[in-house]
Amino acid sequence: MGSWYSPRTPSPNHQKQIKDAVKVIGSGGLLFASYLTVTGDERFYSNQFMPLLQRIVGAETAHIMAVKVIGLGLVPLNRYQDPASLEVNILGRKFKNPIGIAAGFDKHGEAIDGLYKVGFGFVEVGTITPKPQEGNPKPRVFRLTTDQAIINRYGFNSCGLTEAQQRLTAREGTQLELSKAGLPLGINLGKNKLSQDAGADYLEGVRVLGPLADYLVVNVSSPNTPGLRDLQGKTHLQQLLHKVLKERDALQGERKPPVLVKIAPDLSAQDKQDIADVVTELGVDGLMVSNTTVSRPETLQDPQSSEIGGLSGRPLKDLSTHTVREMYSLTKGKVPIIGIGGVASGQDAMDKIRAGASLVQLYTALTYQGPPVVTKIKRELEQLLKYEVGEAPPYQLKLLFDCHHLYNL
Repeated sequence: MGSWYSPRTPSPNHQKQIKDAVKVIGSGGLLFASYLTVTGDERFYSNQFMPLLQRIVGAETAHIMAVKVIGLGLVPLNRYQDPASLEVNILGRKFKNPIGIAAGFDKHGEAIDGLYKVGFGFVEVGTITPKPQEGNPKPRVFRLTTDQAIINRYGFNSCGLTEAQQRLTAREGTQLELSKAGLPLGINLGKNKLSQDAGADYLEGVRVLGPLADYLVVNVSSPNTPGLRDLQGKTHLQQLLHKVLKERDALQGERKPPVLVKIAPDLSAQDKQDIADVVTELGVDGLMVSNTTVSRPETLQDPQSSEIGGLSGRPLKDLSTHTVREMYSLTKGKVPIIGIGGVASGQDAMDKIRAGASLVQLYTALTYQGPPVVTKIKRELEQLLKYEVGEAPPYQLKLLFDCHHLYNL
């Protein structure tokens, strides 16, 4: 998900959206911004501030505002220092902590530095398509507040490769320093809706943005682009990833980023086996597990649960964790996994890690609990890790990974 983009004159809808944002900012934006910068009270955010904001502002407008505000660096003061125990070394990179922001929040790379300031250990921008595109008609984002979930059908609204490249190049030196310090940048690539050659779209993404990335993600699992999930089929996936890896290897310079593939949670047993076979045979660097689901659990209570699109948040948690566990087993623990879906606490992160993930990402929890959720998860994970591995140092995540690997294989 990301901010609305149009390369042409703003449409009436866009103009209305701008007016809405101005109205909200004018009616309390100064107070909002100043409060954000002086406090990071978790309970206030999750119980009062975020619910109030959601009552005042529509889902997509709130999303745009959040990207803009975080992009300006107006985030809660964060005094938490990442302990050495949370450091992870994977994909040839150091991660100061294993909690990342999932693709879809900062679609155009507008808030990267602010997101690091929030406390994320890595940031993933995108999905970015070769040409700019507006995405699907509005409304296209729906809060399921009762279920702590979101349904979106954005449809890869994107600024396109050229604008993204310019924005990322402008802060390339800054990112190199951050990456060295253990704060990597991932770039999520997609195809244009009307493209007749999906492979060419992904290859162009690798060529243009690969030199700016610490890792690349081939997104073949969004449910909101017609035909995209068909690329997860064995033959299509094998052909696509073979070309992508070849293009990555041909990049000039030192940076040849790892390539990961993002998969859906709505796969058959055969689909999962095929994907495991393909990534293992081709030497794909990792898996992102998982994207949003098109399924609708019977537990959903919110009246908006019948909306079309991908479901994220709490109802996705168990399904995505189960898929992490299955893919870890099918790849015999040899392919790094980033676990995504329903992470809103330290325990949720630990569940993904124990299922086989080396890193985790969140997004929907940020919508409901605000920026302080990141520190909350890290602090809880640090405590759980001491309990799981023992107080005696080193109680690093690496030790937990090693024990888990031996136990499961």
